[in-house]
Amino acid sequence: MKYIIIGLGNFGASLAEKLTQMGNEVIGVDINMGKVEAIKDKITHAVNLDSTDIAAVSNLPLKDTDIVIVGIGEDKGANIMSTALMKQMHVKRLISRAVSPLQEMVLEAMGVDEIIHPEEETAERWSKKLNLHGVVDSFEVNRDYSIVETSIPKEYDGKTLEEISLKKKYNIIVLTTIKLTQEKNDIGSLKDISNVQGVASARTKLYYGDIMVLYGNNKDIKRLLKDKESKS
Repeated sequence: MKYIIIGLGNFGASLAEKLTQMGNEVIGVDINMGKVEAIKDKITHAVNLDSTDIAAVSNLPLKDTDIVIVGIGEDKGANIMSTALMKQMHVKRLISRAVSPLQEMVLEAMGVDEIIHPEEETAERWSKKLNLHGVVDSFEVNRDYSIVETSIPKEYDGKTLEEISLKKKYNIIVLTTIKLTQEKNDIGSLKDISNVQGVASARTKLYYGDIMVLYGNNKDIKRLLKDKESKS
């Protein structure tokens, strides 16, 4: 995977390093030359430029990049302007950082669906989440086992957990399912709302587009996600 991370503060730099260690190509961007120098030997490329300048941003390989992450924290204006430019450039997948409810509301109004809250979510968690294709969210229980949220595919629609038999096929347990609904926030933009459906049983029915929460060994989870992707 190829990533561009804009903003190399504590969170952005940590995320850039972890994604690089996982074997990804990572380009780190910051207006502060000192931050660029500090990380240049730890990631694939480090670039010193102003991410609010459209001429400068146009030099980045945005079309070839899978995910762009705007991790600027201190300067909210630069964060919003950089995010707006990325939207204008039609990047494949855009994730932006919010440090206040108002900033989050502005990002949502701009159509940014994925928002990072570094004060609540660690770079370690986001690096694992981004590195596993098809994962909505994840939580590492220990080195070998994780709890992972992933979308329910069409092939499972209307079937029960007993019918799809993930425990038998992959040695994975479904802990619960989450139904996604949408409601408008204070400025009228639609926001996804997660409704947990309670502890899953063999009779729990799955619906396409909802989320299932899995528990299992990381290698078994990766195998399931790979099979799910190949059938989508």
